[in-house]
Amino acid sequence: MEKKKIKIWLQYPRKFPDSPYYKYLVESPPQEVKYLNAEIQKGVVIDKRKGFMSNSLKQQIRDIIGFFRLPIPNLHFTRTKKNYDLIHCAHCISGNKFPWVADFESSWQIFASGRTTFLGQKIIEKLLKNKYCKKIIAWTESTKKEFLKIFPNLEGKIGVIYPAVPMQKNRRKKGKNILLLFVGRYFYAKGGHHVLKIMDDLTQKYSNVKGIMVSEIPEDIKKKYSRNKKIEFASLMPQKDLFDKIYSKADIFLYPGYSDTFGFSILEAMSFGIPVITADGFARKELIENGKTGFVAEAEEKRDWERDYLKIKEEGKIIKSMTASTEKLIINKRLRKKMSKNCIEIIKNGKFSIKERNKKLRKVYEEALKQEITK
Repeated sequence: MEKKKIKIWLQYPRKFPDSPYYKYLVESPPQEVKYLNAEIQKGVVIDKRKGFMSNSLKQQIRDIIGFFRLPIPNLHFTRTKKNYDLIHCAHCISGNKFPWVADFESSWQIFASGRTTFLGQKIIEKLLKNKYCKKIIAWTESTKKEFLKIFPNLEGKIGVIYPAVPMQKNRRKKGKNILLLFVGRYFYAKGGHHVLKIMDDLTQKYSNVKGIMVSEIPEDIKKKYSRNKKIEFASLMPQKDLFDKIYSKADIFLYPGYSDTFGFSILEAMSFGIPVITADGFARKELIENGKTGFVAEAEEKRDWERDYLKIKEEGKIIKSMTASTEKLIINKRLRKKMSKNCIEIIKNGKFSIKERNKKLRKVYEEALKQEITK
């Protein structure tokens, strides 16, 4: 049976979303779904000056309103006059009296301020109970659990659809050396300082191991490790260059991702068939199947990763565990190959596949419109 065409307006909280989620969404939409404003998608900011200004401004605004704990929802309005069937909010809430769905990486995105205040939570709950809100799409089961802890009465509206990335045609090129890779825009928050220590140790221990660090690395850190000529430093670059020149050569992806509530670079690495070594954190064990698509290093204790990552010592349990797991893959070529195949399978046909995401998302859109028709 022919599917009904659905026209969607993507409601962004800013001029464009700084997340690969929407890039992959508009490039590979569900069947017979058209995103009317797909052309405004710009991708992830890599310009250092723009990135710094954007993040600095956002942090200043958060600090000001956060200081007063004002109960402000992340609420936005669609003012376009284009003919669309449904609004899809990109980690924000719609103020329009029109049917909408929204996706969220984490519950903090639903608040501009006042996340922990009673009034702030009640304002958000009222907006989500509104008849125009058809579905809340959680990126992970951890996100859903987090939402229901705050809004236990909204279980019927919240469902999980994992983000997806496309399979890469230009997959890993075989080489004599084993290449360790780290990619992260925020050097410390993503754990780059610890990965460098791991790379330094293992490149000196094994003659066939090299490393590449892609990040904005502080000059004093570069200087500290400059003696090791087997580690290459690269600045942030356009995604095409990153995929063609860097990911396609890597064998093992090292990514603690301390501040992440998701971590798209993990999925992107797996789309190249690269096993991932990471640290336990929010939803991390949903992304990486420990021992199958990579290894997840356990923490010494539960901690607030976003604030405490600078306190993790180089000799700590996480770093030792990540080093041991990386070494295991360096030594065991058969295990690397097996994990590589598992990574490809989960991106091609599993929960992070485009077809799985599109099937579930199309169903959400159809049900949202059906609800509207029957009212």
